[in-house]
Amino acid sequence: MAVQRTATLTATTHTPDRPDRAVVRDALGVGIAVGLSGFAFGVTSAGSGLTLLQTCALSLLVFTGASQFALVGALAAGGGPFTAAAGAFFLGVRNAFYGLRLSQLLALPRALRPLAAHWVIDETTAVSLAQPTRRTARIGFLVTGLSLYLLWNLTTLLGALGAEAIGDTEAWGLDAAGPAVFLALLAPMLRNTTERAVAALAVLLGLGLLPVLPAGVPVLVSALAAPVVLWARGRRDGASGSSGTSSGPEASASETSATGEASEAAEAAEVSEAAEAPRAPRTSEGGDR
Repeated sequence: MAVQRTATLTATTHTPDRPDRAVVRDALGVGIAVGLSGFAFGVTSAGSGLTLLQTCALSLLVFTGASQFALVGALAAGGGPFTAAAGAFFLGVRNAFYGLRLSQLLALPRALRPLAAHWVIDETTAVSLAQPTRRTARIGFLVTGLSLYLLWNLTTLLGALGAEAIGDTEAWGLDAAGPAVFLALLAPMLRNTTERAVAALAVLLGLGLLPVLPAGVPVLVSALAAPVVLWARGRRDGASGSSGTSSGPEASASETSATGEASEAAEAAEVSEAAEAPRAPRTSEGGDR
């Protein structure tokens, strides 16, 4: 019994270590894989005309890849700083909704929430929400945020320095690095038909309006793709739901009538069987009953 209790206690003690190690491994994998793309941002930012200090400040203070790429992309296309900043702002609004969910999941102390808010991005949210407990969610958030923040800023610096050393980034084709990385990060997130429809409509709006509107404005207009697709889906679901509701009473009435007919047929059959059944012979009053 003592050996069994010791083995049980050992298993109970060491079981939580395994998920912790797995969370750390997965979080580091995400942080390293995405953090390396900061090099592409550094090259793109330097190629769009931003200085080394401005490029590094964006990664240090903004720290949301999609918004950073949108900002430098609009500037490289000739857009004004306010238009470029507006596009980056609208892309970064999604992090506020992530924060609402993570605040309940992580339940961090109030003193740590302003610091943790800077790491609320796609990757930290995905890793945290994938965990079964609050403890592992906190570990995933911390390891993903820390590794990604450090590596993203380091590779941003290296990319900006490399772009300055190379000179003309367009001659090397490095101006396409930013959009390519952005698409590589976006593609795995399109998991259902609605998300793919939003992405396709956004691309059509952005490319179609690019020759007409000033630089940076097509990015803002393409944000209308989401409400348009959701409205169309709501109309379609409402139409299918109303048709299903109208057919419901009809189906119920037909089922009721069919049930009634079946019961009437059964009663008629019983009556006919009773009429055709041979009558038992009557016994005399003195006979056995």
